[in-house]
Amino acid sequence: MKEYKLAESEEKFAELIWRKEPIGSGDLVKLSEKEMNWKKSTTYTVLKKLCGKGIFQNENAVVSSLITKDEYYAKQSILFVEDTFGGSLPKFLTAFIGGKKISKNQAEELKKLIDEHKEG
Repeated sequence: MKEYKLAESEEKFAELIWRKEPIGSGDLVKLSEKEMNWKKSTTYTVLKKLCGKGIFQNENAVVSSLITKDEYYAKQSILFVEDTFGGSLPKFLTAFIGGKKISKNQAEELKKLIDEHKEG
């Protein structure tokens, strides 16, 4: 799996693109200046970096995503579980629940997800 770790400012910029895509690169410069107080050069530098990471593309001065916001955050979640809990979903769930009770509906949803994704 390709890693898409972004700095906080890069992630904020990505959110801006996902909200407005497809967006002309000139409009993106104006929006970045307004919302992030960035200069044109900063916008294009960060955009080039994110295009290089395979998250966005800038074709014919129109910026659009190569992966969706949901796909990005799903990958971040997987990396978090791998890095923090050695890839152990049960350890993650134990820490996440933290001794709290979950509702009957939540338990049923989890059981359903487990059944849908069970190997063999």
